[in-house]
Amino acid sequence: MSDDRDDRPSPEALLAEAQREGRGRLKIFLGAAPGVGKTYAMLETAHERLREGIDVVGGVVETHGRSETEALLAGLEVLAPRMVEYRGKSFREMDLDGLIRRRPRIALVDELAHTNIPGSRHLKRWQDVEELLAAGIDVYSTLNIQHLESINDIVEQISGVKVRETLPDSVLSTADEIELIDLPPQDLIKRLEEGKVYVPEQARRAINSFFSPGNLTALREMALRHAAERVDRQMVDYMRAHAIPGPWAARERVLVCIDEKVDADRLVRVAKRSAERRGAAWVAVTVETAQAHAATEADRDRVDGAMRLAAQLGGEAVTLQGDDVVDSVLTYAREHNCTQIVVGRARRAGWFGRVGPSVTDRLIERAGDFTVVLVGGEENEKPKPFVATGKPQDGRRLLLGYLFAFTATVAATALGFVIDMALPVANISVAYLMAVLVVAMRSGLRAGILASVWSFLAFNFFFTEPRFTFAITDTQNILTVVFFLIAAVIVSNMAARLRAQIQATRESARRTTNLYDFGRKITAAATLDDVVWAVVHHVAATIHGRSLVLMPGEGGLAIAAGYPPEDQIDDKSAGAADWAWAHGKPAGRGSATLPSADWLFLPLKTARGPVGVMGVQMLEDADMPSADQLRLLETLADQAAVAIERTTLVADIETARVATERERLRAALLSSLSHDLRTPLVSIMGAASTMLSYDDSLDGASRRDLTQTIQDEAERLNRFVQNLLDMTKLGSGALKPRVDWVDLNDVVAAAVKRTERLARHHSIRVDIDPRMPLLCLDAVLMEQVFFNLLDNACKYAPPNTPVKVWALRTPERISIEVADQGPGIPPEDRDKVFDMFYRIQSGDSQIAGTGLGLAICRGIVEAHGGTIKAEPGLHGTGTCIIIHLPLPPDLDLCGKEAA
Repeated sequence: MSDDRDDRPSPEALLAEAQREGRGRLKIFLGAAPGVGKTYAMLETAHERLREGIDVVGGVVETHGRSETEALLAGLEVLAPRMVEYRGKSFREMDLDGLIRRRPRIALVDELAHTNIPGSRHLKRWQDVEELLAAGIDVYSTLNIQHLESINDIVEQISGVKVRETLPDSVLSTADEIELIDLPPQDLIKRLEEGKVYVPEQARRAINSFFSPGNLTALREMALRHAAERVDRQMVDYMRAHAIPGPWAARERVLVCIDEKVDADRLVRVAKRSAERRGAAWVAVTVETAQAHAATEADRDRVDGAMRLAAQLGGEAVTLQGDDVVDSVLTYAREHNCTQIVVGRARRAGWFGRVGPSVTDRLIERAGDFTVVLVGGEENEKPKPFVATGKPQDGRRLLLGYLFAFTATVAATALGFVIDMALPVANISVAYLMAVLVVAMRSGLRAGILASVWSFLAFNFFFTEPRFTFAITDTQNILTVVFFLIAAVIVSNMAARLRAQIQATRESARRTTNLYDFGRKITAAATLDDVVWAVVHHVAATIHGRSLVLMPGEGGLAIAAGYPPEDQIDDKSAGAADWAWAHGKPAGRGSATLPSADWLFLPLKTARGPVGVMGVQMLEDADMPSADQLRLLETLADQAAVAIERTTLVADIETARVATERERLRAALLSSLSHDLRTPLVSIMGAASTMLSYDDSLDGASRRDLTQTIQDEAERLNRFVQNLLDMTKLGSGALKPRVDWVDLNDVVAAAVKRTERLARHHSIRVDIDPRMPLLCLDAVLMEQVFFNLLDNACKYAPPNTPVKVWALRTPERISIEVADQGPGIPPEDRDKVFDMFYRIQSGDSQIAGTGLGLAICRGIVEAHGGTIKAEPGLHGTGTCIIIHLPLPPDLDLCGKEAA
């Protein structure tokens, strides 16, 4: 029975191993809490490596004043720290550049989750470690479990302490080795009481808060579980890489829905943990609807922050466009084979909330085969007030909307008094509905609802009996005002939704137009300079700031273009640009790397690699581009990279073409030299040696024949050398016609005389128009043209056939033809025969030649402003070379043209 099992190693596992080649290895000493002995264990291991003869250097080691740990520093090389000034104080940070220059085999970098002082190259120390690993340096580091980003909320819930210094889970998951430093809670508390972790007063506070037995037990459990999961993943990777058979489960995929809720970050962390437990891929999805475009800046920042967190934790961040959130999410989940959907608990936004099922309820109802995980919020979580969460402009805009609603209600009431003079009271409601519609369209839903309430009260107070009171005595009037209120609320809701949809459409059209204009500009740009100037100008206009493009040169990155014009940047910004170029990631202002720089740099990357760096700087109060602007900038950067690569590809193709042509010419020249130089030399040497060897026995006729052979072959060799010299002059532009008034008859006659010996088996017939005027030509060069053409004709035409030279003056030009009755030139070769060293392939009957004669003819004719081409001869027999020369200028211009 055949075995269908695939015994080949997993390509993904092999690729992961290949990517680790040349990188350093990361070993993390993982603990459940401070004081368990991570740094101590790291230093003990370092001394073991030293005894093995391995070069170990301490980059940064934090002893926290513990004597046992400080004792282990003896005999260990530790680099001096780098001093960083911040807010008038000096701080000690790891000297990353010094450590890379030192290049030890192993570097000790304590406290992996540490946040660097502003002004450092990277925001976090784990990013420094990434650079060390990329340089091929092995790193030993320490980490407490509470610093993992995915469990940050759980740690806060357990301990009541918000851990500020966190790092992505991917740092731990990609570590090559993890050593768990475990210590039972009671032993750790005993160390605290003995003052081995903190000073006594600080230790007492720690025992009563963070270091309680319950907290330490929970943290210890999390550390053990993460270590066990890491070991399990390493085992699975090893089995896949070495094709060890196993029960591989189908790949799961977790989808988490993100909206503007205050617990969006919590949803992301829950999805990360759920996916990690299942070994599944996961994706964070947010849907941009018309209502999303109308959200406050704070709400949009909250969504953007959650999406960035998802990307940092190793997930995929996807933004969908749609009118219905549930349809968009379920469609994406089905198309991408998601198995689990994580959603937040439904929440109502006060009395403005809508009647009917929430998005969460509808999603659960229509989920079908999907597993839906409903995540509840914190019990004490309260929505923040509107003014506190938005920018000041949002509060002013809302206040203006309320004022406009009041003004519109007053105007509708005034119009109602006018209507009341001629029409029934019921028609007055139309004026109020129009006011509500206008307010909702202009100022949004809240102002529209407020206008509805004020219109209801005004309609009731001024126009229902009894008037000027809120009391209603007539049942018909009660129904009128109630239905008016319902209609006003519905109209305001619909108008607000229409306004949001219009805004969303405008925003989408603006982005599309922006990308279209940019694509059109860079497509029309023909050169690299045109492309980079189009990029910086468009990007600067998009962000209302400054933009520049840096590209690699001989001395590193250099500014290729800037708008407004910029020719230099400060050292911090230059360092950020270099880092973005080297690592292919954003760096500079607002990023995690060199955030103190004045510019934000985005790498311009293509499938072939990086082609440059794009820098942006905001001129307004904004510290960096908004999330929407950043997404647009990333798209523009991708398009700019492709456009730059296109221009470089054109240059590369042209360079390759020139190199290929140069190689072809070199090969042809060597072939010509080996054949056309050697052949006459062999004939000359043979005739000369015969004359020397048999001088006494040769009669006069034999001696003349041998002498004639030497002369003929020497002339042939001279013609070859002259052709090479002429072609070299033409190629360098050194061959300039020295024009003067000449008679074409004299030029042709001189050429015919030179070919007498070559044409002894042919008759040359010359027919020149008697009306042919004097021509402004270089007589020597044109004689060479006719000589080459007659030489070719006599070579290829059968013996005893005529060669005709015909010239005629027409009203437009001078036409000259040289025709023979040879085999002719195939149509596909008629243009190529004028290329250097090109010869028509004719098997063993190949006639001796260099392939330079016609190329020289074309160069000389074109230097005179004429053209030359090859056509079939009379009745399709032989070849006819046709030359067109311009009519002669005025008599006094020929010499001046030459000058």
